[in-house]
Amino acid sequence: MKKNRLLAKWLNDDLSPDELAAFEASPDFEKYKKIKEYTSHLETDDWDENAMLSNILSQKKSTPKVVPLYKKWAFRAAAIFVLALGITFAMKVFVPQTETADFGQKTTFSLPDNSEVVLNSGSEINYKKWNWSNNRHLELKGEAYFRVAKGRKFEVETHLGKVTVLGTQFNVKTRKNRFDVVCYEGRVKVNYANTQILLTHGQSVRFENGKQIKTTVNSLKPEWMDNQISFYQENIRSLLDEVERQYNIKIELNSKDTISLFTGKLPAKDLNTALQIISTTYHLEAKKVSNNTIIFDEK
Repeated sequence: MKKNRLLAKWLNDDLSPDELAAFEASPDFEKYKKIKEYTSHLETDDWDENAMLSNILSQKKSTPKVVPLYKKWAFRAAAIFVLALGITFAMKVFVPQTETADFGQKTTFSLPDNSEVVLNSGSEINYKKWNWSNNRHLELKGEAYFRVAKGRKFEVETHLGKVTVLGTQFNVKTRKNRFDVVCYEGRVKVNYANTQILLTHGQSVRFENGKQIKTTVNSLKPEWMDNQISFYQENIRSLLDEVERQYNIKIELNSKDTISLFTGKLPAKDLNTALQIISTTYHLEAKKVSNNTIIFDEK
């Protein structure tokens, strides 16, 4: 009731300085401010005082009617609340939804059909809830693991290629010019440029710089979900980019060897061990210059 009264007074420009300051500091103020602009047409017409006076005098036995000002406030407040509910509903249903996982974090969420998605660090997904059951389509930047509920065609669009399934479990990864897809259950159709490949349980495919690279699957689910960063024939710069995402740090490399390829695993929750493995493999020395900056120099 107090909130409604303040809203009504604000609509009528009748708030005291203290009340106005408190109302503008409320979390819903910006929403009310925008809605007020759209409801300006709800203003009641100005009264014709002369016509009203003539009407009263012509009806000797009639009693003058007084329209309380609070009714005008209540009408506008109710209209704004109805419009606010409509806008809130539209925002949730029609506006594209975005899920993100910042560097050093992972995000798990469910889609409208209860399909489950786990986003790896530094990744983002965009989708629309509206008509989802008939149009299960989303856009991925980065890497994500999907457990897709059975239903109509399910599509994952990336800047490098598209993955299409019906109901399955799979992992999709896009990093710069590299596109990886692993099928852990069911079947997955992968479209990359003019190439179309059908993957079944335990199969994977990788494209890098326009070329298909042979890969293998050695686990029942992505290693990154168990806090392990898995690499297969990765150059050191790509390796360090992934370490930066997982630990939310910055790494500088001072080395002439950027061609040697790495195949193996690094821990995603033990930075010192990860740095030690990289240093030993590439004959480098790691130096921490701050809490979030590492420099690798040649020994």
